[in-house]
Amino acid sequence: MRQPGPALAFTVRTLVVAASLWVATVLVSGIELQSGSTGARIGTLLVVALLFGVVNAIVKPVVALVGCPLYILTLGLFALVVNALMFMLTGWLSGLLSLPFAVDGFWSAFWGAIIVGIVSFFLHLVIPDRYDAR
Repeated sequence: MRQPGPALAFTVRTLVVAASLWVATVLVSGIELQSGSTGARIGTLLVVALLFGVVNAIVKPVVALVGCPLYILTLGLFALVVNALMFMLTGWLSGLLSLPFAVDGFWSAFWGAIIVGIVSFFLHLVIPDRYDAR
């Protein structure tokens, strides 16, 4: 059987993050998706998922490197703060891009990042590895 290419893996990861973001909007009151129609909501979630991926790929490693002593000092718990800050940054950038996605404050971002992480983890468990190659 032929292995799917990296484009399919990228698409699957983007869809997983978009679904996780949707769950966060449902469960956390400070995270809002303000689009009207279902198609607009799905489109917004996909764009925000791509933006979230870019933030995590570019900004997060720099913050992790600078904050390395705090990771060590807190035995890794500082990662929760960094994840919340990346979620807040994604919400702020969404506002700059006029996307109808908003994150209201640190605690909303904190719980949203935890939910996105947990839902993504479980969705990646369900998806066969051949479609989710990294």
